[in-house]
Amino acid sequence: MSTDPSAAPESHGIQTLESPHSFPETVSRLISAIESHSIKIFATIDQQAEAAAVGIAMPPVTLILFGNPKAGTPLMIAQPTSALDLPLKAVVWATENGDVFVTFNIAAYLIARHHLPAALTANIAPVEKLIAAALL
Repeated sequence: MSTDPSAAPESHGIQTLESPHSFPETVSRLISAIESHSIKIFATIDQQAEAAAVGIAMPPVTLILFGNPKAGTPLMIAQPTSALDLPLKAVVWATENGDVFVTFNIAAYLIARHHLPAALTANIAPVEKLIAAALL
């Protein structure tokens, strides 16, 4: 597995941002930012703990599933396949040397992937700025 964020090119519809904060603080800041905008956290999965439970060691990875049914439901009505990518997800991950990153799908990619009307981009695009602001 590559721990180089540049190994996930933009053309694949994801964005990776480096966090100046520790892993636990990054997870906490991201969850707080999401919740402060009345966006529901559906699940937080500690992938490192799940790996440890089966005897596999890995650096910290936490997957956060979140969304706002008022914003996401119109996407699923327009194209039911969009439910494959909804709720939205962000993965917070750390390298073995402690660098911390947040990776998420770009709204334009989700719109194109599911052949959704461009007007629905506004339902999910603000999350990109929300994530970036949480890392400041």
